[in-house]
Amino acid sequence: MALTGRAALLALLGTLAVLFAPRPGLAVAGMALLIVALVVVDLLLAGSVRPLRFTRSGERLVRLGESVTVELIVENPGTRRARGVLRDAWPPSAGATPRHLPLDVPPGERRRLVTTLTPTRRGDREAVTVTVRSLGPLGVAARQGSHRVPWSVRVLPPFLSRKHLPAKLSRLRELEGRHPSMIRGQGTEFDSLREYVVGDDVRSIDWRATARRNDVVVRTWRPERDRRVLIVLDTGRTSAGRVGTAPIPLAGEVPTTGGRGGGGGSTAARVVPGWPRLDWSMDAALLLAALASRAGDRVDFMAHDRGVRAWVSGTGRTELLSSLVNTMAPIEAELVEADSAGMVAAVMSRARRRCLVVVLTDLNPAALEEGLLPVLPRLSSRHLVLLAAVSDPQVAEMAAGRGTSELVYGAAAAEHLRAGRRRITALLRRQGVEVVDTAPEQIAPALADAYLALKAAGRL
Repeated sequence: MALTGRAALLALLGTLAVLFAPRPGLAVAGMALLIVALVVVDLLLAGSVRPLRFTRSGERLVRLGESVTVELIVENPGTRRARGVLRDAWPPSAGATPRHLPLDVPPGERRRLVTTLTPTRRGDREAVTVTVRSLGPLGVAARQGSHRVPWSVRVLPPFLSRKHLPAKLSRLRELEGRHPSMIRGQGTEFDSLREYVVGDDVRSIDWRATARRNDVVVRTWRPERDRRVLIVLDTGRTSAGRVGTAPIPLAGEVPTTGGRGGGGGSTAARVVPGWPRLDWSMDAALLLAALASRAGDRVDFMAHDRGVRAWVSGTGRTELLSSLVNTMAPIEAELVEADSAGMVAAVMSRARRRCLVVVLTDLNPAALEEGLLPVLPRLSSRHLVLLAAVSDPQVAEMAAGRGTSELVYGAAAAEHLRAGRRRITALLRRQGVEVVDTAPEQIAPALADAYLALKAAGRL
């Protein structure tokens, strides 16, 4: 049961009548009985909400930042008209509008109500409850009840870096056209024999051909045309940090007032929190997967923190992106330290042949020195490793701060962070690991460029 504003208005008028009544006690009792009688009449004549039947239909997939509609069919098998208001409740991050829908269903009929969802977070958005308030003919009271009508909409990553794909594919075609199948370098496919020159690896000498020709002859190799690319997404605590500016505002990202200033005061600024590193890394992984699959490489995907969170393998080129976005959609960062040893073991068990392993993580010196660096030689001895990290542009802004003691201390802290990232980058490169460390908006094209550079050098 629910009371409407009319019941409150009647109560207010009753208090005014009591003020002028010669016998206030009787007036109060009379007004109370009148209101109760009106409420009872309304409840008796209002349409029942319990027998209402609900059916849903509509889309189940939507990209982050886009809108989708979900239809709700309301059927009234009762004998009284169900007239009032309906609320189709969804989580706040689903962005459901309108919040309340007018309802008027005669007996034995049905009505179609439409809710528009504009989600502000990735993942599965589940419908909560459908609450119906059926008003009586007097509009004083209403019957109210809730129903569970299950429905879910999966919100996919937006793949904003798709705009870079045509340019990267053009570079790939140019690369393949300039060196059609003859890019020589580190590889496993035999290409040809030639005379030994100073600087050649002695392990590539073909002793049988040398004996036949009476001259030192070496084998040349070319990379395989169909190589494997394994993308590893770190979903540990470091991937939860927000960096940059969100191209599509996520849930709870309300502009706040803040800022830094020098001299006599501070300057207010509108600041919108950025995406988590995890979302930027996903966007870069999608662009790399699309590019590598077009190049003829086999692309696999793994998400890992304390264990394997997701695994995609053996997917064809046409289904690859669809499979990846569906797998990535419900993944959220876990506030735990990533198990680097477990990640390396998982990669080694799943990728037995040499491949390109792309690890999307953060260049956090403390986390890498204690976690990944000690076990990295085991991985880099078998595979070509590329580590991609999203830097925080706010650190660069802080490093340029001057004018007040607060800004100088902030600049010193920022320089300390940048020095740590440079040091860890140098350590990784000394172990034969390729490193991409750039701003959030540039991580996707930079990772694609690094992949193309490996192709051009014959290392992939």
